[in-house]
Amino acid sequence: MVTISIENLHVRLGRREVLRGLSATLRPGALVGIIGPNGAGKSTLVRAMLGLAPLADGTVCVDGEPLSRFQPRDLARRVAYLPQGQTLHWPLTVERLVALGRLPHLGPMSRISEADEAAVQEAMARADVTELAARVATELSGGERARAMLARALAVGAPALVVDEPLASLDPGHQIDVMDLLAREAHDGKLVVAVLHDLTMAARYCDRLLLVNDGELVADGAPRDVLTAERLRAVYGVTSHVDMAGPMPFVIPLERAER
Repeated sequence: MVTISIENLHVRLGRREVLRGLSATLRPGALVGIIGPNGAGKSTLVRAMLGLAPLADGTVCVDGEPLSRFQPRDLARRVAYLPQGQTLHWPLTVERLVALGRLPHLGPMSRISEADEAAVQEAMARADVTELAARVATELSGGERARAMLARALAVGAPALVVDEPLASLDPGHQIDVMDLLAREAHDGKLVVAVLHDLTMAARYCDRLLLVNDGELVADGAPRDVLTAERLRAVYGVTSHVDMAGPMPFVIPLERAER
């Protein structure tokens, strides 16, 4: 299992300080949602967690070891990453695309083993793309492509999974399927971190939410504690109807709040 620890994280992109003084410890067995308005720093945060964005200050550790001590292949075997908005340039079949998730486990001249092939088939089944296996990935719809890319991340078989906007381009049924899948992965013992914009999905599925605004962590806790009407007004600038009491919590933004 994998634990990611972030301490006093600062990230600059050009002259702009995108993240300021952010600290959190993310432990296995939980689905952690990262939420916040556009431009808050959510994607930069997950990139910094994976060593893909330079740190101006602070530290990120995986199982107590600084990121600098990991070779990229070693880190990829521990933490699978699905970035947002990936573009496919090569006309690979979906099955071959998903098989790329096994690369961190292969040597330079290695071929996919039976165990690798089994992991690919299992990942496609879990992401509901088995019937697309022979399709050319560049010819898929946006939603089909998103599910195929998720299958590639699952094929890694890493004990931690970080996904950035996994619900983009998906219809409501597949959004539910993906969130069910991420919740199962977490409750089976993985650390799962997801950048989300849908606050109702975040409320319903996440065990913990990190609310980021203007580069700072403004709330960290259970959804019922983070998603209050007052906080949503302050951060998103909207009035909302929030009901966290029942088995199916929901958040409905109603209108722009008066400024």
